[in-house]
Amino acid sequence: MKHLLKLESLPRADMEEILQSAPAIKAGRGRPGPQPLAGQIWAMIFSKASTRTRVSFEVGVRELGGQPIFLNANDIQLGRGEPIKDTARVLGRMTHGAIIRTFAQKDVEDFALFSGRPTINALTDDEHPCQILADLMTFEEKRGPIAGKKVVFIGDASCNVPISWMFAAGKLGFQLWLAAPKDFQPSADLIARARGDIHCTEDPLEAVAGADLLYTDVWVSMGKEAEAAERIRRLAGYQINESLVRRAHPNALVMHCLPAYRGKEIDEPTFEAHAETIFDEAENRLHVQKAILDWIVRA
Repeated sequence: MKHLLKLESLPRADMEEILQSAPAIKAGRGRPGPQPLAGQIWAMIFSKASTRTRVSFEVGVRELGGQPIFLNANDIQLGRGEPIKDTARVLGRMTHGAIIRTFAQKDVEDFALFSGRPTINALTDDEHPCQILADLMTFEEKRGPIAGKKVVFIGDASCNVPISWMFAAGKLGFQLWLAAPKDFQPSADLIARARGDIHCTEDPLEAVAGADLLYTDVWVSMGKEAEAAERIRRLAGYQINESLVRRAHPNALVMHCLPAYRGKEIDEPTFEAHAETIFDEAENRLHVQKAILDWIVRA
């Protein structure tokens, strides 16, 4: 049985298979095609707010012939303290798979273990694998293979998105630079586990020189709201803006996984100058997630 729990544990061959099938799925949207989820019910258990992840997975399950059931964790017994392993053992008898967006990585892994059903990590505090797969698809449809390219993440480099980028770099052979204050950088252990060409710096100007992709995310992730003022103060010098983009490769892409807070992690003119890429990236969540669902149910 297949799961997508984190990019760290996803074999390179499976990652490449998903990325190779997603463009054909995108090109064929709106025409009759395979229905690998026909007759299936998929649970969507979300403990965190969502726009792109929820909509793309609900649409994706339906377009592949299945039916999603959206379950806000606060509306089911999880919200009253039921152990995830008990919820998993119930839903495993009633549904065909689960898509989970939550805080603890262990909850997703326990659900997969106790449900006996294919399980997809739709975001945890540790990783955001579906987002990075969509980002990779977006880069490659615009610039070709990412192997050998230079990707730069600017901002809070210790959160789930850059961590997933690290494991992608280790598997797909591109260079990754992380520009962040020292205590917003990933641990040495994580960097070693990723086994990639990964560089950390406190100097964003050093990081972006010759970059093929500049990437950022919100400075205040969900669950970090109490730290908002301090995070904004500490990260104020780590904004993607026009002067920073000019130091990258002339053909560099700018991406943001959204939602974007203009004037903080990216300025308004830069966001709008690269809006087509950013919203292609958002759309590609649908196509990649359909590729993931198709991959996960195939023997």
